[in-house]
Amino acid sequence: YATSPVCTPSRAALMTGRYPQNTGSISNDLPMLDEMETFATVLAREGYDTGYAGKWHLDGPAKPGWAPARKFGFEDNRYQFNRGHWKKLGEDENGPKVAAVNAKGQPSYDVAGADETSFTTDFLADRAIEFVTRKRDRPFCFMVSIPDPHGPNTVRAPYDTMFDPAPFRQPGSALATGQKLPSFAQVLQDRFNSRQMALYFGMVKCVDDNVGRLLAALRETGQLDRTIVLFTSDHGDMCGEHGRYNKGIPCEGSARIPFVIAAPGLIPPGMVIEEALGTVDFKPTLLGLLGIGTEAKMEGRDASELFRKGEAPADWVDRAYLRIGGTGKGASGWVAAFTKRHKLVL
Repeated sequence: YATSPVCTPSRAALMTGRYPQNTGSISNDLPMLDEMETFATVLAREGYDTGYAGKWHLDGPAKPGWAPARKFGFEDNRYQFNRGHWKKLGEDENGPKVAAVNAKGQPSYDVAGADETSFTTDFLADRAIEFVTRKRDRPFCFMVSIPDPHGPNTVRAPYDTMFDPAPFRQPGSALATGQKLPSFAQVLQDRFNSRQMALYFGMVKCVDDNVGRLLAALRETGQLDRTIVLFTSDHGDMCGEHGRYNKGIPCEGSARIPFVIAAPGLIPPGMVIEEALGTVDFKPTLLGLLGIGTEAKMEGRDASELFRKGEAPADWVDRAYLRIGGTGKGASGWVAAFTKRHKLVL
């Protein structure tokens, strides 16, 4: 689960192993505190070659905000940008840039003309491949943060027509009536759009294909069998459930996220973990798998033994805590405890 299912607080939790109230990033666009230690800080200290490409969203309101000065352990962050769901990127003698602009010359989300080199998902995958195939004499850690799937629901050809809108139907939860549901799950005015869902699936397929390219590059360079690969997200999307879109509520569509890990020699392939975990558990678990310690405080749990054995340790508590802290504008928040069977939201 996303420890806080909106971009900034979830990302801060993943990076640090701390809950949002301790990172400074309790809601979107609030910068992470300078003193936060990320997993990249630890790995860089251990001699890893570290890098990052893609959306960051932990450096305040800067947009796009290329290569933030505060690197938090990601030494090569040339292709890191702070905010925005740009669809077309490029590069010139001054460095990376948003390649689409509006009539005023300002960066734009326009997807027109994007192709397999300039569409953001492809562009970032290319930068990741360049990094991981670079010759080096030390281990590396690279994070590629692809903004999609995320609104605006646009994607380059052929993905924009790859899925037929016709089979997509309203989720059953959007048609429910007469249920006594909490406010976060009440059905809003339905805005279901099958074309938007077809484009969403197109974005996912483009991400999938580019992850495949990255894995192929690791395989071709003989690194795949000795590299830990992690695939996850900072939040989900309601995609029409309860007549809602986007995220920020404790429903499964918003809060439940993918987490796929391949760790050759450490985690048996094909294992499925049912216990409830959150993005706050990412850093301690990764460091646990690598056998690397840190003295920095973390509220997240080290689930490495659970992953290695497929069985929870005797002292394991099957519970993930989530929260939304509202915003600086006074919006109300919520806290929740999830297990693999139950959900409590306050």
